[in-house]
Amino acid sequence: MSFPFNFFAAAFFGAFTTSLLALPLWRRWCLQTNHVDDPGHRKIHHTPIPLAGGLAVLTGILLPLATGTAFLKFGLIKISSTDAIIHGINRRSLELIVLACGAVAITALGWLDDKHELRALPKFIGQILIAVAVAAACKRVTLFVHSEFFSYAITILWILTVINAFNFMDNMNGLCSGIGAIGAFLFGLIAAAKGEYLVAITGFLTCGALVGFLPWNFPNARAFLGDAGSHLVGYLLAVMAILPHFYTKQEPRRLAVLTPLLVLAVPLLDLAQVSVYRALNKKPFWIGDTNHLSHRLNRMGLNRTKAVLVLWLMAALIGASACWL
Repeated sequence: MSFPFNFFAAAFFGAFTTSLLALPLWRRWCLQTNHVDDPGHRKIHHTPIPLAGGLAVLTGILLPLATGTAFLKFGLIKISSTDAIIHGINRRSLELIVLACGAVAITALGWLDDKHELRALPKFIGQILIAVAVAAACKRVTLFVHSEFFSYAITILWILTVINAFNFMDNMNGLCSGIGAIGAFLFGLIAAAKGEYLVAITGFLTCGALVGFLPWNFPNARAFLGDAGSHLVGYLLAVMAILPHFYTKQEPRRLAVLTPLLVLAVPLLDLAQVSVYRALNKKPFWIGDTNHLSHRLNRMGLNRTKAVLVLWLMAALIGASACWL
């Protein structure tokens, strides 16, 4: 089976173009409905910024995905791997529906948080319900422990961890979306090389949609991801880490189970260090502060743009080592 490079490129550029063009429409809607991030404590912007990013990214993923699936189903496009991709869609249709519904649900949860500033408990319950649905419908993490209860628990914990890691990272222009785009590209590349084409398509769609959003957010923001967007990015990256089968018995590929940890090293490290800091200082885990990696780089003398670029570079270099594994 030949590598369907053209199909993956179409997924990336379709998502990129859709997200880029959808953003001004969602931005206008956000301004009309006052769905904006107002200036305030710990914020550097002085005018209200529309929270349109998450909605544009979701549109950039789902619209090309639905269009491409319809084209394949009705034979409107033909590539070398068409039969294999259609077979994968048919075989995992329930899984794909649950994942798509989960993406919509997590975006809606973040949108409600943006709109009404949900308390930590109801937001966390919403995250758990979505994680449970994904764990029930999809592959689950096992970590070589033969226990269904353990696999459910560790899968749910993983999804919650990654969602909140990316939510925490959404603290500077371009940071969350850039790290997400890098992670999605790496997951897509790894999955494509292993012939897991549906996972690869998800990765390239996500990467394209986030890159399409970036010109509106970095270095100067005309729109924010909002909690809707950061929740969506975290959810998608968590799912992309679960769906592929990384482990093989051949040496040295046993270490390949570390692949998701390397691809997502920067957001996971940021979550870990800020959680430890808050615990040691007896501060609530869910109350934001300025002790993230980006803030620490900023206090070391880097401006915000350079701090974000340094973290992008770290994510790319550490994540690239996952391709070797």
